[in-house]
Amino acid sequence: MDLSNLKPAKGSVKKDGKRVGRGEGSGKGGTATRGHKGAKSRSGYSKKIGFEGGQMPLQRRVPKFGFNNRNRKEYQGINLDTLQSLVDSGRIKDTVDMDVLVANGLAGRNELVKILGRGELKAKLKVSVHKFTASAKEAIEAAGGEVVTL
Repeated sequence: MDLSNLKPAKGSVKKDGKRVGRGEGSGKGGTATRGHKGAKSRSGYSKKIGFEGGQMPLQRRVPKFGFNNRNRKEYQGINLDTLQSLVDSGRIKDTVDMDVLVANGLAGRNELVKILGRGELKAKLKVSVHKFTASAKEAIEAAGGEVVTL
């Protein structure tokens, strides 16, 4: 141990960040490391999201198209083969309503449900949901079931 290899105890010296805007004597006075003029040198500056330095931003360069109908009704589609697989697994017996569909994770509590005609249905079911396709309605009634529109 001699004067050439002395160093402070671990954790006793903390190197703080730049102390800007603390006068000329600090070496960081004047512009406080912000450069000269321009928006970035001023207080309160924050650039807009999507700002590209004055170039026409992407969201304005890309053309708009299409139409969104605010009155559109979104239906959760459930096919006949899905209902038949639930019958085969013993999860539904003879009636299919919203409570049964929600319990089996096929629809949300507030969703509108439409029965679609893919697959075939062998079980006799009383199905009560919001909408049916013509082929689904026909298939349910052909299997001896009943269709109830909510």
